[in-house]
Amino acid sequence: MPLLENGQLKDDNWQSVADGAPLPSGDILVPLSRLAEGLGRNNEGRLGVVLQSGDSVEALRQALPRLDCVQLTFPIFRDGRPFTQARALREHLQFKGEIRVGGHVLPDQYEFLLRCGVSAVLLPEDSDLAVWQKAHDAFTVAYQPSVLEEQPEGFALRRRLF
Repeated sequence: MPLLENGQLKDDNWQSVADGAPLPSGDILVPLSRLAEGLGRNNEGRLGVVLQSGDSVEALRQALPRLDCVQLTFPIFRDGRPFTQARALREHLQFKGEIRVGGHVLPDQYEFLLRCGVSAVLLPEDSDLAVWQKAHDAFTVAYQPSVLEEQPEGFALRRRLF
């Protein structure tokens, strides 16, 4: 799958490891159920974990300093829990590594994903980058706070209107 990072397509160098499969060397993403096993590797590459939308990010608190990537999963586009997981990772747990999302993600969600702390999106194979860029450029004013450390313009705009 193509990886969209900072508005650009990028090669995805991470290998996803399924339950029951042996852990390869290199950069791997393991399910939460195999995190302890992944942490036991001897510097054979970077380590990341895949969270499902029902998983608690709090389960990663002790392991976060040793993780380079957390992948969040949208099982369906209307399940908003990965947005909350991303904000919790950035704001409450102070995770500085890569947060990526996969699963059923829509271009209309891209800007808000960035505002929640997501750094990359796994795009479906047949995705048109222009559609994602258009969705990103369409939103120029935000009312809600962001992990991007910017002043929300919406508050000033609202004061001028009312």
